Amino acid sequence: MQYYLPHDIMIAAWGSFTEGKVQHDVISPMAEVRTRNADSDTLKPLLLQLYQRWIDSDRSPCALRLGDSGFMLQDKGLQTMMGSALKFMRSALVHGIYDARNGIECLYVTFSTRPDYSQVDTTTVGMMLPHIDTALRQVSPLPDQALVPAPTNHFQLESTLKPGHNMSTREVEIMFWVALGKTNLEIGCILNISEFTVKNHMQRVFKKLDVINRAQAVGKFKELCA
Repeated sequence: MQYYLPHDIMIAAWGSFTEGKVQHDVISPMAEVRTRNADSDTLKPLLLQLYQRWIDSDRSPCALRLGDSGFMLQDKGLQTMMGSALKFMRSALVHGIYDARNGIECLYVTFSTRPDYSQVDTTTVGMMLPHIDTALRQVSPLPDQALVPAPTNHFQLESTLKPGHNMSTREVEIMFWVALGKTNLEIGCILNISEFTVKNHMQRVFKKLDVINRAQAVGKFKELCA
């Protein structure tokens, strides 16, 4: 990614920005500039401001130039390594993705000591972000990053399904993740099987549930779990 879009710090933030419920990951080659060392309470106001700039740009890539002032955190954030590093950043590139299945938005911000990002950079991030987002979704969150309680284990879920569904354990397992909004590619990565295998299982699930698409399958599956 550094080859196509040079940066010194990247922050991936996700959650409900309108409610202020935001989590983040920090990626940087700079020493000590890491997720665990970036206080969420002090970083959140900056992320919410950048999110609003992205919204104001009609959810298009947005380049910011700050000059010599850098990006500032408030209160105790100023004394952290993250706060110190942001003061030396001179530009930022902001873009995001809306997850319509889960109602969650993901915001990605790259910070740089360069004076600005070019139009080529904004075009590049627009093309690269879906792939970056898919890759980073495979990274397990830290224990304190869960926005909601962990879902019921799929094996426990199978025992609570209404009788007569005729789905195999693997099919129930896959539908568990489909109901959480995961794509076939993501499910394949989670279960260590191919995307093609997931697709084949889904075709069998469609027949067993007598549905024709993913949304109908999720609806029937949730009825079985009621």
